[in-house]
Amino acid sequence: MESKYFKKINREIQCLLCPNNCIIKEGKYGICMVRKNRNGKIVPENYGKVSALHPDPIEKKPLYHFHPGQSILSVGTFGCNLKCKFCQNYDISQLKVTNLLNRETYKTEDIIRIAIEMEDNHGIAYTYNEPIIWFEFVMETAVKAHQESLYNVMVTNGYVNKEPLSDLLEVIDAWNVDLKAFTEEFYHKYTKSGLAPVKESIRSIKKAGKHLEITNLIIPTLNDDENKFREMVKWISDETGKDTVLHISRYFPTYRMNIQATPVSTLERFYDIASEYLYYVFLGNVATSTGKDTYCPECNNLIISRSGYSTRINGLTTQGHCSNCDKKILEHV
Repeated sequence: MESKYFKKINREIQCLLCPNNCIIKEGKYGICMVRKNRNGKIVPENYGKVSALHPDPIEKKPLYHFHPGQSILSVGTFGCNLKCKFCQNYDISQLKVTNLLNRETYKTEDIIRIAIEMEDNHGIAYTYNEPIIWFEFVMETAVKAHQESLYNVMVTNGYVNKEPLSDLLEVIDAWNVDLKAFTEEFYHKYTKSGLAPVKESIRSIKKAGKHLEITNLIIPTLNDDENKFREMVKWISDETGKDTVLHISRYFPTYRMNIQATPVSTLERFYDIASEYLYYVFLGNVATSTGKDTYCPECNNLIISRSGYSTRINGLTTQGHCSNCDKKILEHV
């Protein structure tokens, strides 16, 4: 399998999949450590290589307003185009695929068959590591999933170039984008990437009419400035609408970062700030009564109640409207 997203530069080639735009010598890899220059072409050596394949509640992605309460088949591979010092899945995202080539290779048909055979399953989520760098396998699988009336979900950092994103928007139905912070400085220092392309991806997903939810991991002293956070949620509201779902997630020490865990009080304060601009704000990685349920923004009717990943639909019609005041809440029930 070869990629179409590259161009030749003398004896080297430039990968055009993501904004890293890696220039790669023969036999070498890009930053993601899985896309290789083989005989003057980009070859994704993680094609068909699966790190994890597991049924999940869709709320675990997290997606709270896309087919709530349903199960979804989650599948991931190896590698990432970012180098986050706080990566929660570093054991698969920061490994060279060359160390894992003895892993079983799946065909796209295998994933589809498993998804169809899984009880009460309605879709496939491309997740665990960064699915952007699995572009070719994701595209092929997602096209076949649609042919079998399965929906497609992508859990991503959003760091992708416009043309491949446009291809993905044809087949991916719902997105959760990890908006890691709202400064270029943070992205450059702690992820070795940039903020601007992620913002552009979020805009494009919304413009394409796809379901969009955003996750923001709050790391003490690094991206917990209240003014910057307020700027971020105002931007989300202005660019993608007040009904955009925002998940504010608690950080815990991991990988190369040992900063103490985010105080719950910080999360609750940021929940209050975000709620000034957005209708649907939730808290993740924390046990608290705040920020777990969905309420109607018009009449405050309880729409969906949650306990962990257990979901109960309380006040929603089959058309996705509030059962009390008839406000449209969900497009995908």
